[in-house]
Amino acid sequence: MEEGKKNSVLIVDDENSNILALTHILSPDYTVYAAKSGQKALEAAPKYMPDVILLDILMPDMDGFSVIAELKNADKTRDIPVIFISGLDLDKDEERGLALGAADYISKPFSPAIVKLRVRNQIKMLNQYRIIEQISMIDELTAVPNRRGFTSRLDMEWVRAIRENTLISILILDVDKFKNYNDTYGHQQGDVALKTVARTISQTLHRPGDFAARWGGEEFVVLLPNTELEGAYRIAENIRRSVNRVVISCSDGTQTKVSVSIGINTQAPRLDGSCERFFSEADKALYKAKESGRNQVCCAPS
Repeated sequence: MEEGKKNSVLIVDDENSNILALTHILSPDYTVYAAKSGQKALEAAPKYMPDVILLDILMPDMDGFSVIAELKNADKTRDIPVIFISGLDLDKDEERGLALGAADYISKPFSPAIVKLRVRNQIKMLNQYRIIEQISMIDELTAVPNRRGFTSRLDMEWVRAIRENTLISILILDVDKFKNYNDTYGHQQGDVALKTVARTISQTLHRPGDFAARWGGEEFVVLLPNTELEGAYRIAENIRRSVNRVVISCSDGTQTKVSVSIGINTQAPRLDGSCERFFSEADKALYKAKESGRNQVCCAPS
């Protein structure tokens, strides 16, 4: 979640009095949305992507059991924690709700203190999970996203490019003769060089949607959504020149430099296309850049 932004709650209840009471309890701490029917809830959940849903069981037309079944069956909303609010007092109803994926129960008439605590518990667990997820997608050495983070972003941008019928470009970068650098200056200095390259790549990218990551070893990747080949080539050349200019100092005062070779691929993704092939073609272009003398940019054939 973005720093300074409130967590959010969607209240689903057909009674205005319940919505008003719950909003009064939760609005000081959370952004609150409301839906007065099951169908409205199914429209609001993917639109607002609340952190927690408070869902009444007994509603006309579509009860809470049907609503949670639909939410858990949809890729976008299946992971949103759902707390049932119910006047029912039967173990079998609670068991049914938990079996459908409910995270917790609040009984009517509800206590403000219990509502606050149970929502807070779900929010706390969710935020902790998000922190763990974020950490797992960051490369420990360079502090840029790692392979897992990049793959997740590529999948998301690939689907968006298909939906919006836009181009997407990828750069694959390799630090030239990095083994020789390590052998000459030591692995610790090699780590300094990798951190310097990662920082230089990140500083060269200016658009919010551009995404750089460490793929592994001395290899980095850059994803450029909504970018044609000419624009991708210009960015790649800016990165290559920026890396060339950077002086990497050793602990003994020795000044060193590295260069990078870059392969580019640009594509308009289609439903029958493949992220793997998209990546593979850029990798072939990188191989061509290295075979042609390194410290240069090569493009995959269009």
